[in-house]
Amino acid sequence: MSATNLAAALARPGLIDDYLPLTGCFDEMRPTQGEVRPQWRYVLEALRTLGPAGIEERWREAARMIRDNGVTYNLNGDPQGMSRPWELDLLPLLIPSEEWAVLERGLVQRAELFNLILLDLYGPRELINRGLLPAELIDGYREYLLPCHGLEVAGRRPLVHYAADLTRMPDGQWRVIGDRTQTPLGAGYALENRVVLARVLPSLFRDSHVHRQAGFFRSMRRTLTRLAPGRDGHTRVVVLTPGPQSEAYFEHAYLANYLGYTLVQGGDLSVRDGALWLRTLGRLERIDAMLRRVKASECDPLELGEDAGQGVPGLVEAVRAGNLVIANALGSGVLEHPGLMAFLPALCRHLLGEDLLLRDISTWWCGEPKARAYVLANLDNLVIKQAGKPQGQRCVFPGTMEAAAREALIQAIQASPNRFVAQERVQPSTAPVLVGQRLEPRPITLRTFLCAEDEGYTVLPGGLGRVALTSDAALVSNQLGGLGKDAWVLASEPERQETLLVSGDSQAPAVTQESEVSSRVADNLFWIGRYAERAEGLVRLLRMIIFKLSERTEVAPAAAPAKPGTYFMRSLLEALTHQTQSLPGFIGEGAAARLRDPWPELLSLISNPRRLGGLPQTLQALGQAAYSVRERLSVDTWRIVSDIEARLGALTSTPPTQPSAALDELDPLVTSLVAFSGLTQENMTHNEGWHFLETGRRLERGAALAALLRSTLTPLTPEQDETTLIEAVLGVTDSTITYRRRYRAGTRIGALLDLVLQDEGNPRALAYQLVALERLVTVMPKGELAVGRTPAEKLVLKTLTGVRLAELDTLVQPDPQTQRRLSLEKVLEALESDLAAISNALTAQYFRHEEQPHSLLRRIGVVK
Repeated sequence: MSATNLAAALARPGLIDDYLPLTGCFDEMRPTQGEVRPQWRYVLEALRTLGPAGIEERWREAARMIRDNGVTYNLNGDPQGMSRPWELDLLPLLIPSEEWAVLERGLVQRAELFNLILLDLYGPRELINRGLLPAELIDGYREYLLPCHGLEVAGRRPLVHYAADLTRMPDGQWRVIGDRTQTPLGAGYALENRVVLARVLPSLFRDSHVHRQAGFFRSMRRTLTRLAPGRDGHTRVVVLTPGPQSEAYFEHAYLANYLGYTLVQGGDLSVRDGALWLRTLGRLERIDAMLRRVKASECDPLELGEDAGQGVPGLVEAVRAGNLVIANALGSGVLEHPGLMAFLPALCRHLLGEDLLLRDISTWWCGEPKARAYVLANLDNLVIKQAGKPQGQRCVFPGTMEAAAREALIQAIQASPNRFVAQERVQPSTAPVLVGQRLEPRPITLRTFLCAEDEGYTVLPGGLGRVALTSDAALVSNQLGGLGKDAWVLASEPERQETLLVSGDSQAPAVTQESEVSSRVADNLFWIGRYAERAEGLVRLLRMIIFKLSERTEVAPAAAPAKPGTYFMRSLLEALTHQTQSLPGFIGEGAAARLRDPWPELLSLISNPRRLGGLPQTLQALGQAAYSVRERLSVDTWRIVSDIEARLGALTSTPPTQPSAALDELDPLVTSLVAFSGLTQENMTHNEGWHFLETGRRLERGAALAALLRSTLTPLTPEQDETTLIEAVLGVTDSTITYRRRYRAGTRIGALLDLVLQDEGNPRALAYQLVALERLVTVMPKGELAVGRTPAEKLVLKTLTGVRLAELDTLVQPDPQTQRRLSLEKVLEALESDLAAISNALTAQYFRHEEQPHSLLRRIGVVK
């Protein structure tokens, strides 16, 4: 599917005539026989007016935005893993406002009904006692959590968020095909779809009078603040995520950023005195409300299951004590039981006194004898779901099964009928998607989202459309691939602009506390700094080596006699191995052969993703660390991360075959890495998190520089090579211009050391890194009982003092017996050791710590 094809298709006179809806299902754009539906005419005409060039440009812009914003969704088994980009169809799903109003009433009624059912199931259980719901249906379902029975829910709204999956029947009526009450996924993707389409098709979006979405998210934020326990008018809300391994981690981070919440994982939290606390650096911060994106059964290993490794021990107790509100309430996943649909019409009449406005597809729970008999008699025409299975593994189609498998299914239903649910086979409605140069119908479902308010529920206008890739797809699911579609609810007049920013007449405080930094976040930021600097330093060294190799055709082996222009080259290659720790490289076994022909080893470090210490592994580690804290990075910074990932993909998929080609790849990569460093310097608030990122950067630059100087300057180089060696070191450290302007005479090695070792004003000098580290470790958080300097502060002071007191005249003097600068070597080895010790001290103090006794925690307000 491409913009060129779309443009060509829209330009063809017979485009609409050639669009043939599928037999037996509703088509969103055109009836089986008839003209295009009214709401589609303006959109198609506007796209035709844009012409091929305009559509091509907008298509590329949409793809670029999705890539730069890092919008991802991981499919099961997909080789792209966390880097799989979200795929968006440029054609929206169009819903007239009048039709949406009817659908909205049905959705609100359904959410109210589910909320009442949830209150009853974890309260008096009258629905079961009166026979309106079978006890076996509920009590045997693994998402019905007995420890949550009787928990008081603030505002009587345990179902804060709700989502329904919809499709149309052949008569055009909407039907519910699934309910999402556990952790409704997709609102963030729906918002991102809207942002992209509104940006690339601004005139079409504006002139179509599309209902805005900001009000829904403002309602989400307002509701959590209202339901949370009050503490002096200040409410702290977090988003609980399973972590980067989750297929929808992008959405978790996206919503946390958009709503202004802190994104946390289970290990960041702790329950103390019946309340939930965030483990920040040097203190505990009280949490009042949680928007969870972790299954309830995995939230508390103490009460909800031993496998709840992503959860927080004691979380249920914090809710029970009334000190925490969770959205959705723990146990709400019971409402996703597919068999519940069979009982909803009766439950609606009982609880609300009215008929169900938005009907479900026909459903039979096999735990009832009459329903089971019907299912077994009509098996080939039904879809069978097994309650409790993951959503992507629930459905089987007996009509397409082999005889043995079908018989095994029948036996399983007869042996454990309570676990099985049957539903009618529904052909989803279709919407236009471009295939080649033709518009063709593809199955589509719409996921809609609701949020509780003071009275009732508010509905997100539109929702998340999902389109199957083939016309005969039996299921439409994110995990099965396909495209996202933005859903436009078309108003009759222009919509009022809305924003999530606090208005001037709001009663909210003008200043709120900044998002806290947990030890996990600080650890990731620290390593982002290290990996970014490591990658930049490695690229700079590789570029210099390749450039010098292009000037020299021979590299002397370790035991060969001195030749002009060879020993300095060996020093640079050995420095590369020291810096990457990619042994044996140019210093271990077989080094002589690799020194004679260094290109294969260099190519491996540049493009082999399995090479330890190589450039691809360093860039991969940078991307993974950045992905883990993506909510802390600005949009512009994330664009650079995406650009680095794209360049990494090019390096590994098509390795350069010639040194000149390698330089062509490395030059723009170093630019991207410098841009990343600049954006983290200028676009990030210089708070606790930034302090750790900058500390990682300074430690890594200092260690790399010490290793470079030790490898290149401690061995004596023939005089004819010394100038070239100095030029190479200056080039790697980006200090050539300063050196040439400052030093007119004197010892050349001494001048180099003055500039890159002791100059506290040179950002590429060792002393500069230590001065920066001294400032950074001083402002890092300390416990209230801490007295004097921390171990890291002492180490930095010792190391900086040693560099300041070093005598350059002594350091440059060679030892006649060893033909090495032993004094310089000793100082640089000590520097490397001290920098490693500083890193270890910071790790021990902030990133790896054991629980302290509760009495001590209360006194000092810190978790170590």
